[in-house]
Amino acid sequence: MARRIAVKDSEAVALAVKLANVDVIAAYPITPQTHIVEVLSQMVADGELDAEYINVESEHSAMSACVGASAAGARCFTATAGQGLALMHEILFIAAGNRLPIVMAVANRCLSPNLNIWGDQSDVMASRDCGWILVFAENAQEIFDLTLTAFRIGEDERVLLPVMVNFDGFTSTHVVEWLDLPEEEQVRKFLPAHRKAKYRLDPEHPATFGAIGFPEIQFELKRSWEHALVESKKVVKEVWEEFGRIFGRRYDLIDAYQMEDAETAFLIMGGSSGTCRAAVDKLRREGFKVGLLKLRLYRPFPKEELLEAIKNLKNLIVVDKHICFGGLGGPLFNDMRSLLYDANLNLNLTGFIAGIGGRDIRVKDFEKMVEKTVKGEVPPGKYAFMVRGDFE
Repeated sequence: MARRIAVKDSEAVALAVKLANVDVIAAYPITPQTHIVEVLSQMVADGELDAEYINVESEHSAMSACVGASAAGARCFTATAGQGLALMHEILFIAAGNRLPIVMAVANRCLSPNLNIWGDQSDVMASRDCGWILVFAENAQEIFDLTLTAFRIGEDERVLLPVMVNFDGFTSTHVVEWLDLPEEEQVRKFLPAHRKAKYRLDPEHPATFGAIGFPEIQFELKRSWEHALVESKKVVKEVWEEFGRIFGRRYDLIDAYQMEDAETAFLIMGGSSGTCRAAVDKLRREGFKVGLLKLRLYRPFPKEELLEAIKNLKNLIVVDKHICFGGLGGPLFNDMRSLLYDANLNLNLTGFIAGIGGRDIRVKDFEKMVEKTVKGEVPPGKYAFMVRGDFE
């Protein structure tokens, strides 16, 4: 049976990692994720978790240590944020391309310039093409559950890919929320106590990982990697459905709210979803048929599920917390515009870039997005920036 406790969302990550019974934790501190690995350090020091805890000199080294440990068959975890994820960038490709099921928590934080430690999604979006499975969590319970499921998903032999669990820096990491914490016996029904690595580095059976990739093989390697990532969506759905049967909390690739008769809907990821739900409720009371689609799985992109979710809409409003500099708006907006290119839908698509550098996205900001979309002030297929409480 689960017991209900109050925890910081970041502590929820550590509790999930403990119950996953990881073998190796590679850690380097960076705000706002530092206390994830601090809590894990205390667990290891107190003997609550039997794991190798590696203090490294940088985030680049943290991911490198996870690559080596995972290649040897260990269940591995690390966490980072912002500039730390950027410093890992080179090794992210190595982890995914070598099909190593590392789990990493990312407390999403604004990238430079300036020292901005607050949350937007510029760090993960700068890494979205590194070949990882990317999921987004909203609150403590989702963070715990999605971290736990990440080990099961990544280690599945049909997948063998690293998984990044994303959540908002500060507005999630430093907030205290309720968490239903399961007993270890219940977790073991879902996740084995140890990873069973079919392919691993072993002195008794020498093998080579990541040797030089001549043109004759590199294309095929990248293509098979892409195939594995796309096909992993099936496993994600299976694992989340099994998790629901065991723990009573069901997760879908897309979380629909007030969508039964919606004519206009928001599409958003992460922690601002709660404020968006409040805005939807307010707009509903005022007579507007508005709904919300919270995207939980971002990579692989759930194309078919999204098309099904939006097929009856008149307007879709995509909210991004990142700018594709020199491009055509935000990354999620561009993904949806590409998806709609061949779709025979009579749908107006608009995009809004908001929350950059941790700036609040308020209920009235979501209301304004609806107003500007419905009135055509942001034309279909175009996007706008939210700047100092208004849009331009």
